[in-house]
Amino acid sequence: YYYWVKKLDKPDKYSKIKQEITAIVKESRNSYGYRRVTLALKMKGYTINHKTVRKLMSQMGLTCQIRIKRYKSYKGTVGKIAKNVLKRNFSVDTRN
Repeated sequence: YYYWVKKLDKPDKYSKIKQEITAIVKESRNSYGYRRVTLALKMKGYTINHKTVRKLMSQMGLTCQIRIKRYKSYKGTVGKIAKNVLKRNFSVDTRN
């Protein structure tokens, strides 16, 4: 109990980085995951581990919205179509 009470009194040491993470995720319209957010933070000059970024994103509820790819079984024309070498006509005038 003493540990948790002391922890509540301390200020959040990742508050500035959390604001940067939310700004990056909003810019990307929730298409960036923790890896790309980490790279964006490093480009802005922050040195932070990817595990910490992942932990902070999960705490804030920021997730990557992945577009679902539908299954497409069509692969085009497969194999070869035989040429009509004989050029036979199979149409008839009467039955049998």
